This record gives sequence, structure tokens and C-alpha cells, in this order.
Amino acid sequence: MQLTENARILLENRYLLPGESPYEIFKRVANAVNPRQAEEYRKMMEDLLFLPNTPTLMNAGTQLGQLSACFVLPVEDSIENIFTTLKHMALIHKSGGGTGFSFSHLRPRGDMVQDTSGDASGPESFMRVYDFATGAVKQGGRRRGANMGILHCSHPDIFEFAVSKRADGLDNFNISVAFDDRFFECLDQKKPYELINPRDGEVWKEVDPQSLWNTVGEAAWVSGDPGVLFIDEINRYNTVPGLGPMEATNPCGEQPLYAYESCNLGSINLARCVRKHEIDMELLTTLVRSGVDFLDSIIEVNNFPFPEIRENTLRTRKIGLGVMGFAEALIFLDIPYESDEALSFADRIMAHIQKEARGRSHELGEEKGPFSAIDKSIFSENMRNATVTTVAPTGSLHIIADTSSGIEPLFSLAYTRKLNGKILQFVSDPVLEKLGKFGSKKEIVRQIEKEGSAQNLNIPDEIKNLLKTAPEISPEFHVRLQAAIQKHVENSVSKTINLPETATVQQIKSIYTLARDLKCKGITVYRYNSKKEQVLSRGCEICRVDS
Repeated sequence: MQLTENARILLENRYLLPGESPYEIFKRVANAVNPRQAEEYRKMMEDLLFLPNTPTLMNAGTQLGQLSACFVLPVEDSIENIFTTLKHMALIHKSGGGTGFSFSHLRPRGDMVQDTSGDASGPESFMRVYDFATGAVKQGGRRRGANMGILHCSHPDIFEFAVSKRADGLDNFNISVAFDDRFFECLDQKKPYELINPRDGEVWKEVDPQSLWNTVGEAAWVSGDPGVLFIDEINRYNTVPGLGPMEATNPCGEQPLYAYESCNLGSINLARCVRKHEIDMELLTTLVRSGVDFLDSIIEVNNFPFPEIRENTLRTRKIGLGVMGFAEALIFLDIPYESDEALSFADRIMAHIQKEARGRSHELGEEKGPFSAIDKSIFSENMRNATVTTVAPTGSLHIIADTSSGIEPLFSLAYTRKLNGKILQFVSDPVLEKLGKFGSKKEIVRQIEKEGSAQNLNIPDEIKNLLKTAPEISPEFHVRLQAAIQKHVENSVSKTINLPETATVQQIKSIYTLARDLKCKGITVYRYNSKKEQVLSRGCEICRVDS
């Protein structure tokens, strides 16, 4: 195993136990998950072919022992429930997990409260209470928790919610609006859309759906929030429809879950599956099967935060196997990200992963028994897991694996990232390999460090096309690629449509519309420099100044 310096810094800051070396972490995790397959698991992690989600790396083999990343908690319309959920959120954050909530059941601001003869304060006020509490609880003493706040588009407070991230606070929340089919019918037909008081089901008022659509697009242009969830599309592909509709997702939106469910995720490094200028399908199949075994084993050894989570997780045994290194794999294969060939590659690879993952889950179901709610599912055979695939953002994992994140294109050929006050510098090795034949490495590095781009280099156009970065790829193609992946993912796909500073509100609304038309389950945009503080910055000028 060859870890980069950045990977070592990240591991030391967030993952390693006292006295533990980077080479010991994978042995600890493998032994804790399943001693019988420990050598197999250790090797695929040590070779950076597969990595599980952060709580597994942090907590496996420790007294805490909470290994899942994704949770959804219920928020019902009572003070007792709201603050019970707040306590549960704190316990999950302390253990390293992230939480998602639908605030859609809370009565709107200004509605009556019978017990006190007062007025309700509305969902946003309680979301801010949750946000403040999140800021006070560090995960394992190493990082803050993360949340997703969701409000259904029919809630009377939806306009206030959509712009809530434009004010101060809510730093520990992503927010999304859950749009239903009825909203889009009204939008397309230019008919009024009804906002419903969840307390009594009565119509609160009627609004112009175009006005809400504009408000969401304008707010996302300013701050990147809210994202958009196509909630009926999510439930059309719910594998356990007998349990009712799902209303919320984890913090990055890739994992829809029922209340009190959890899910553990893992990602295969596609860039390391490239052998002799093609994907080694035999290796990929082995990793998929081992990944399913690994993630299912986590459910068995997991120390769940409280009984409701254990009960509901065992009911469906959801896992989410995905990929990282997608963009770097394309570069190794000489496939431009923005090309029909890339869409075909995405379709073929994700279809294979889904098929093999389901096949292995079926085998495990025959060997060990199916998930207990299978009678409420779409499956007739003995599936071990209600879901098997998810594409996560791999925010920290891709740094450890020294590859590109999730299915994202390269954000920049060279970039800086802030980590606990430190500024880390990244330059993509596949990029340097492709550019090496066109000049001295030192000069090439100097140029891409300055701009983060190859478009102004004196190189052939086909290489410029191959090395396009996220803002240099058309927003429409970002969405098309996400849709190609989503076809073969049971849960959802985390992807951000990174836009240049010059992007317009109209472009953002067009992206949302295209995502809906292509049957994505959700969509998120981010316009560069639209926030005062952003984790990633293009180019590495700051590195040279600080050093």
C-alpha cells in the first residue's frame, strides 16, 4: 500500500486510534467486521480497491462500535417528539453518523397551539434548534455532524424554508425541497398549487407554482441550497413499498430511508480496476461480491445507537455499494467525461455492479435468510438486502484512496482543500501522466496549479477534451451522466452540478427540469464562490504563498 501524504494527514486527523499506524487501521476494521474473511477484506482496503464509510473506519473494533453512516429520524408535530428526536440526533452524531429529517409534519408558523393558546413557530425554528445542537456535538471528538432538512413543497412554510440558508446559521444542514408530481402538473398547466396545513389537512392557501420554482432556483443560485428531491420518483422505485412512502434522505441525499432506518455504504475504486487500458471485469466482480459481504456483515456486528434503529435496520437490511474514481478511470481509458462513450461506460459498469450485487445478496438470502420485511417488498426470491447500491460522495474516502470523488468529474486538475485548518494540495496523477509527453513536468505542474485547467496549455485538442474539469463540462451533460448511473442504482446518487460563477438562475431551473425529465431522484447545484467559505478551491496558488 502506498498512501499519499494527504491521505496520511487525513487518517491521522480523523481516523487513526491513539498509537495506530495507517497500516493497522485496515486490519482492525477487517477483523471487527468478520474475522473469517478478515484477510480478504484487509487486502482490498489496503490495496485501496474498496473502502467503507467513515464511521466503519473510525469505530470498527472500538467500544463505540457504531459503523453506519446514514440515518433518518422522524419529526412529528409535538414538543415531546421533536426533542426526543433531538436527543437521538445527538447520539447518532456522537457516534459518527449523519441524520436526515422531514419537517413536513410540523404545523406552519402562526398556526394555533391548543395547549398554550399561542402560535406555532414553524419548521424552520426547530431546524435551527437542531442546527445549534449539532454544532455543540463533535463526532468522536474529531468533526461536526451533518444533517439534511427536507420540507414537502405543499407545506405552507415552503417559501420561507427555501430561502432559509440565505440567512446566518444552519451551517450544519443541507436542505432540500421535496417536490411531488402534483406540483409539476400544476407548473406545466399553469394552475394554482395548494399549500396544505399538515395539522388538519386543510388548504392553507393557493400559490403560483412558478413563483415557488423561481424562489428555489434563485436561492440555489445564491447559496447552493436548497437541493431538489423528486419525492414521488423516489417512491416509485421503493423496493419495500408495503412499508409506506419514504419522506427523507441522509445528509447528502443519496440514501432515502424510512424513519429510524440506517444504512452503511462502501465504494469501489474504479480507477484501480483499470488494467491494460480496460476495466478488469473479473476484478470488479470480485470486489462487488466481497463488498456486499462486507456491508451485510456490518449489520451483524453493528452497535446500533438505540433499539428503534436496530429494529428498523434489521427489517430491511439496506446496504449501499457504490463507486469512486469514476473520472480518473475515464482518463486512464482515454474517454472524455463529456461524451456518449462515457454515458455508455457508465451504463455498462453500473448495470454490471447492480446485477452482481443483487446476485450476491440473493445468495446470502439463501444461505442466511432474507430481510424480515421481504413480504412487503418487490422481491419474490430470498434477497438478503432490500437495497444493494448507492453512489455516495466519498468526501474523505477518495482522498485516502488518492482518486476522484464518487462519479464526479475532476473539480480541478489541481486544487486545495481545507482540513481542520490545514490546506492540502492535490494534483491528479492521471492528469500528469497524460500531460507528461507535452513538456517538462515542472512547467506543466506550474501551469495547472495556477489555473486548475488544461484548456490554455499548448496541447492537442483531444487531450484538452479528455481533461475537462467540472465547470468546463456542460451542466446538461452532468445531469445526463447522473441519470445514466441512476438507472442502475436502487437508492440514489450523490452528485453536485458544479457551475461557474457566471451561471444564471434560469440555467439552474433548466437543470432541475432536465433532471426531472431524465428521472433522477434528486439534484443539487453549486455555483463557484457562491459561499463565503467553500471546502474546495481551484488551483494551488494559496499553497505556494503559504508554504
